Amino acid sequence: MGAEVWMVTGDNARVARSVAREVGIANVSAEALPGDKVSRIKQLQAEGKTVAMVGDGINDSPALSQADIGIAIGTGTDVAVEAAGVVLMRDSLLDVITAFHLSRATYARIRLNFVWAFGFNATGIPIAAGVLVPAGVILPPWAAGLAMALSS
Repeated sequence: MGAEVWMVTGDNARVARSVAREVGIANVSAEALPGDKVSRIKQLQAEGKTVAMVGDGINDSPALSQADIGIAIGTGTDVAVEAAGVVLMRDSLLDVITAFHLSRATYARIRLNFVWAFGFNATGIPIAAGVLVPAGVILPPWAAGLAMALSS
């Protein structure tokens, strides 16, 4: 996915390193307080990085708010869910990857729609305004309205 992954957790260092090693995370910061999580996010943002934070507890709420993308696990606390911009409905971290893939696909579709809308308007509006009337091409208002409705 091309992301630099950090585990910043309030858990003890031994457990955090063990879990990180098991899932392949190289960057670990353990026994972090809520303020430490926010500081780490600010540091990464100061380096010009876009930061996504995944959390589920009250202690994660400040970091979820600070992150560029706050992702709450839906089974977490109400405070975390309120602080996040994205809420996963299940408690699977694999859904984070799914959410990123979905957001990229959605963004690509939006860009494609803008290209088509620009092309449609760049040609349709002048025709509807009568630019081609001297050539004998007339676009009745009902046809322009239909074309606009169909373009959506």
